[in-house]
Amino acid sequence: MVHRFEFLVIGSGIAGMSFALKVASKGKKVALVCKSGLEEANTYFAQGGVASVTNLIVDNFEKHIEDTMIAGDWLSDRNAVEKVVRNAPQQIKELISWGVDFDKDEKGNFDLHREGGHSEFRILHHKDNTGAEIQDSLIKAVQQHPNITVYENHFAIEILTQHHLGVNVTRQTPDIQCYGAYIMDLKTGKIDTFLSKVTLMATGGIGAVYQTTTNPMVATGDGIAMVYRAKGTVKDMEFVQFHPTALYHPGDRPSFLITEAMRGYGGVLRTLDGKEFMQKYDKRLSLAPRDIVARAIDNEMKNRGDDHVYLDVTHKDAEETKKHFPNIYEKCLSLGIDITKDYIPVAPAAHYLCGGIKVDLDARSSINRLYAVGECSCTGLHGGNRLASNSLIEAVVYADAAAKHSLSVVDTLSFQENIPSWNDEGTRSPEEMVLITQSIKEVGQIMSTYVGIVRSDLRLKRAWDRLDIIYEETESLFKRSVASKDICELRNMINVGYLIMRQAIDRKESRGLHYTLDYPPIKKD
Repeated sequence: MVHRFEFLVIGSGIAGMSFALKVASKGKKVALVCKSGLEEANTYFAQGGVASVTNLIVDNFEKHIEDTMIAGDWLSDRNAVEKVVRNAPQQIKELISWGVDFDKDEKGNFDLHREGGHSEFRILHHKDNTGAEIQDSLIKAVQQHPNITVYENHFAIEILTQHHLGVNVTRQTPDIQCYGAYIMDLKTGKIDTFLSKVTLMATGGIGAVYQTTTNPMVATGDGIAMVYRAKGTVKDMEFVQFHPTALYHPGDRPSFLITEAMRGYGGVLRTLDGKEFMQKYDKRLSLAPRDIVARAIDNEMKNRGDDHVYLDVTHKDAEETKKHFPNIYEKCLSLGIDITKDYIPVAPAAHYLCGGIKVDLDARSSINRLYAVGECSCTGLHGGNRLASNSLIEAVVYADAAAKHSLSVVDTLSFQENIPSWNDEGTRSPEEMVLITQSIKEVGQIMSTYVGIVRSDLRLKRAWDRLDIIYEETESLFKRSVASKDICELRNMINVGYLIMRQAIDRKESRGLHYTLDYPPIKKD
């Protein structure tokens, strides 16, 4: 079966949905594809908020730009930083017009939070579940839009390029074109051809590649892997941000996030014997940037042989704590932890990818007609490390840029009609599901053990050798098996693991989130 849409959007987080709404409002037909339900996206789990300069009495664009450059270890692309910061207030207005309800104080002004690395209070939020508030509002708007067709439980297997017309496409091919994607209906297992004039990749992050992550299990890096296999450019994959404070509760996957705003609120990190330790690592103590805090916790845990540390808010007003963090309070209480009286057990978990599909200021990838936005893209905003709460605003600013640029060219493009149907002749169902599930577990163990918060040449080499074996086994299995979501996700996870390792091996320095024992950071005065 062949479907034709002017726009094909793969992914249903804030990036994909806000783009879909913008192009659909101009009368264009849009297919919005997501591999589970609309709410199953990293956006939904983002507790903290959205960074934007709104209080002009104390804050300004220059301060937000400087904070972002410092957090990114000066690896950020200044043009990208300026674009996001200066366009943020307008996109906040647009989110509000779609029904997003940001918290206000009694005077009717935004109730702004401050998070690590920010020099001012500038985080707009909705209690401690900002992402869910945004996601719910966008879902309602998308479902009510007559020009958007939503395909839930549909999985993109690969994007269509000249390769599918029999052309030999390499990384040196100058004019790779994207014509759409092969997409599987997960209920029937049938694979259809979706032809599009413009394709937008908005598949989110890669957290599920790691054993411990705050991401939903759908975050297997599908978009990045698909674009890489189609010979697109992928950049900065070594910069994986580990959230320092995920709730330590073995067996939970994903891990429940204890927002950074809790440290901004006055939370103190302690070892299991109740002692503070951040003074050993940074003068900003518990409000230091995430990479410093994550490494400090990792170091304390390794030195002491502990599985976690504590976050303490017991010295704060109990009613105030419950009011600010109702979801965290409820979740911890369900596990027998009263955060107003008890310390919260926390440990770092894979949280956010700063790299991804390389795009320009219009969100265009190196493949023509293919745009990428949100966490799967590498705009240059984050550089070596993401400043807290910059990601949701990046997603909407770049979705807006992608919408404007693609709308200006879409009417000059046509459908590529002679793409062959998906061919699975000579394949059969995989003999044993255990082969796939076991390999997925092994990838997670390899990545968490050897390619985590602290790395070394030896660890990366060991990870490379281990992953190579799984890669060969999986490709062999894929060629003789009927395509399934599980085996495709495994392939994508292996591709993503390879890219993180490859780019980590290539970076011969400790910089931003990439910290290696073989190249200790240069001490700054």
